[in-house]
Amino acid sequence: MKLQHIMETDKIDHNKSEILDLTRQLTELMIDKNIVEMNKILDSHFTLTHITGYVQSKEEWFSEIESERMKYYSYSEVKTSVNIDRNKAVFVGQNLLDARIWGTRNNWRLQQTMHLEKRNEKWIILNSVATTF
Repeated sequence: MKLQHIMETDKIDHNKSEILDLTRQLTELMIDKNIVEMNKILDSHFTLTHITGYVQSKEEWFSEIESERMKYYSYSEVKTSVNIDRNKAVFVGQNLLDARIWGTRNNWRLQQTMHLEKRNEKWIILNSVATTF
C-alpha cells in the first residue's frame, strides 16, 4: 500500500513538473516570437482571454505577436500552482510581465489560468485566461 502511494505521488509530481516546464516554455516562446514552437504545445482550438475579457483565437494571437502589436520582453515568476485530475490539469501562474500590448508597454501583474489535457503522454494547453493580481 505504501509503495503504491509513493508511486502515485511520484507520478503526480512528475506531471506537475512537466506542466510547470511547459507553461514556462510558452512564456519564453512568446518572448522569442517563436510561434512555430508555440503551435506545437497549444491545442488547435486554443483561445487566449485577455484582461479586458476579449477572447482571441490562436491564429489572431499569433498574428499579433508576428506584427509586434503584442511584444513580450521579459517576465519574473511570482507564484504558481498546478491541480491535476487524471488527464486534465489547471495551472495558475502569477508573473510580472514586461510587455507592450496594443501600444501600451507596462510591467503587467498578470495571472494566467491555463487548462491543459494530456494526450499521448504529452500535455497540451487548451486555453489561457489572463487577469491581474
